[in-house]
Amino acid sequence: MSVCETHCIQDGLLSAVISADGAELHSVRSAGGRELLWQAGPQWPRHAPVLFPIVGRLVNDALVNQGKSYRMPQHGFARDRRFRFTERSTASCCLLLEDDAQSREIYPFAFRLEIQYRIEAGTLTVRYTVSNPSGTVLPASIGAHPAFVWPLDPDIAPEAHEIVFAEAETAAIRRVAGGLLQPELEPSPVHGRHLHLDTNLFTRDAVIFEAPASKSLRYGVPGGSALQISWQGFEQLGIWSKPGAAFVCIEPWLGLASPQDFEGEFSSKPHVMLIPPGGSRTATWSVSASGIA
Repeated sequence: MSVCETHCIQDGLLSAVISADGAELHSVRSAGGRELLWQAGPQWPRHAPVLFPIVGRLVNDALVNQGKSYRMPQHGFARDRRFRFTERSTASCCLLLEDDAQSREIYPFAFRLEIQYRIEAGTLTVRYTVSNPSGTVLPASIGAHPAFVWPLDPDIAPEAHEIVFAEAETAAIRRVAGGLLQPELEPSPVHGRHLHLDTNLFTRDAVIFEAPASKSLRYGVPGGSALQISWQGFEQLGIWSKPGAAFVCIEPWLGLASPQDFEGEFSSKPHVMLIPPGGSRTATWSVSASGIA
């Protein structure tokens, strides 16, 4: 890609930088200038990629449609495509990606993906709208993948942080291996509403909540610095870090990786959206900071 085009939005309480490359969030800063988003270090060279039209991997990286196989990379292609800014203002912006000859070589569907970023009253809200302009059903998944700094405060140890869910998360969790969903269920590592963050939690990749009871959580230090994160329209949630890296990803999803034994049509894959002709699907997530200068 050529020189990165970015846009900054802010409201005096929070600011964010969004790139046209991948429609990716590159920075989220508090009013005092503290960076809250991982700055794409060597352990993981991204900030908050957009996952579309798949979340995770497909078996053999193959998307099958009407018996024909197309090579689809992990998490899809949107994160590596340049979006077009359609609106820009001080506190918001919109970006658009539509199907073209390049996308149809690996994803043979017409689509329109619009992403809006807005800051209001110290809260950043990201809205994803997947639309189907064609006369046939559009199978797709969409996911957020923001990486927040961990620890939030460099003077506080990472293991002092926790995630507190709005509701008790007692249901069993899922795991992936090689990017594919494993069949086994595991006991939830959440104690009531509290998930203690420790690098050992991620030695076997992400912690996946297939149907979380919560629609919001608090990530941070008990009684101290924290981020409040909420989501609507998303049905799954992943939490991930690379052991030893200074970030934790809190990822609302509409879709999951393929089960390791699934090799059928993409439209039949578990958890895939099926958007009718002329229809659309919208999902949002938001973040605000507390106790952070």
